[in-house]
Amino acid sequence: MSKYKHKQGKSNASNLKAQIRQWWWLFLLPVVAAFLIGFVWPFIQGIYLSFCSFKTTSDATLIGFGNYGRALSDPTFVHSFWYSALFAVTSLIFINIPAFAVAYALTQDIKFSNLYRTVFFMPNLIGGIVLGYIWSMIFDGILSHYNTSILLNSTYGFWGLIILICWQQIGYMMIIYIAGLQAIPTDMLEAAEIDGATKAQTLFRVIIPNVMPSITICMFLSITNGFKLFDQNLALTAGQPFIMNPDGTTIKTTEMLALNIFNTFYNSNAASRGTAQAKAVLFFILVAAIGLVQLQFTRKREVQQ
Repeated sequence: MSKYKHKQGKSNASNLKAQIRQWWWLFLLPVVAAFLIGFVWPFIQGIYLSFCSFKTTSDATLIGFGNYGRALSDPTFVHSFWYSALFAVTSLIFINIPAFAVAYALTQDIKFSNLYRTVFFMPNLIGGIVLGYIWSMIFDGILSHYNTSILLNSTYGFWGLIILICWQQIGYMMIIYIAGLQAIPTDMLEAAEIDGATKAQTLFRVIIPNVMPSITICMFLSITNGFKLFDQNLALTAGQPFIMNPDGTTIKTTEMLALNIFNTFYNSNAASRGTAQAKAVLFFILVAAIGLVQLQFTRKREVQQ
């Protein structure tokens, strides 16, 4: 009787799998619809609007590449690009080296390692706007002893953003590095120990080459997140301090690309919305190109286990 029930159970399971294979498109349809509605259509519409002059999407008028010319000649956009590039490279270093070091330490069979992992990961659960205001109060509280503010010095603003983003993302990258470290075959580590390799030799010749897939992912996330930073930038400095150029343009010294696009779009001049949309398209192309180059560069250094 039990054998009969077991066979019947297997038959029901196989029938269920067959029905799922038959109706797979029904399960996929909501995901595809959400992707098309939430990403593909707005993306196509955004590209179209970058060639238009508009106040609202209903009154868009094609004007060609004029928006792109204004975007590329805008000194605030050029400044925010180089500022974002410097921020992305700096944060890449200051996030990934500590994240890897912490991950390596927490995979060495120390006590309460799971508790430490939780503590390091928790800042990633706090929203960027909240983090920005929290750290703004912290920095201004420290700098008040020197009769200054983070909003009055672009150097303080830059390193304030670096500290904030590192505090938020080191724990997240740590989890990815831990997964990569735990996936290293133990026989490789044992063979290195038997061969008399030192800890430094094992780290640089065995561990790091085998963790390259995790390094690739973390570097990609660090670079793209560095360029896309918006809410922390808005809450912490809002682009301040400002510099007035002789031609009348105002350079917001700590303004990054996403915030520059936001400020351009919601400028008092409604005609600037097309320029902001062109900046957004250029922003996408720049970040995608930099991300793809980085992926290609690091994937060549991955080893096959």
